[in-house]
Amino acid sequence: MSEQQKNPNLEAEQVLNSETQNETVEELLEPEVEVLEEVTENEELAKALEEVAQYKEAALRAHADAQNVRRRAEQDVEKAHKFGLEKFAKSIVNVADNLERALASAPDTGESDPVREGVELTLKDLLETLARFEVKVVDPHGEPFNPELHQAITMVPNPELEANTVMDVVQKGYTINGRLLRPAMVVVSSAA
Repeated sequence: MSEQQKNPNLEAEQVLNSETQNETVEELLEPEVEVLEEVTENEELAKALEEVAQYKEAALRAHADAQNVRRRAEQDVEKAHKFGLEKFAKSIVNVADNLERALASAPDTGESDPVREGVELTLKDLLETLARFEVKVVDPHGEPFNPELHQAITMVPNPELEANTVMDVVQKGYTINGRLLRPAMVVVSSAA
């Protein structure tokens, strides 16, 4: 006789045990399902936060780029205002040079000479007008040689002056708003 026939309760007991085991397995798996759902939600949340961070960074970069473009445009406008007259000023300083040469070549007799006075007044007015537009004269006679503002034509030994001192100015230089417009042509002393 089989065991099932001997013990009819055995089958019922086995079914009950398997149901209990299934319930126990389901109970054990239930938290894992919840954990998996939480993990999935956390992954989605992490991805969403990562996207937010990327969009925030992109927005900050776009804002910084816009500020840089605005700042560069302001600087360009400022430079255009400051140095827009540069070519014109380069041409006008030649007129000032010619007026100075005219005064140097005209004899100074000590008498009232209307032509000389007219040239002097014209030169004075021209230099004042240039100064109003921030065009300044560089006349370095007796100053130390500065290669940023001066162009040395020659060096002459001179024991009375320190080496690299401007002895003579052949042609005055000019700056516009602090930028060199034309260097001064100078003769520089050298060690004896």
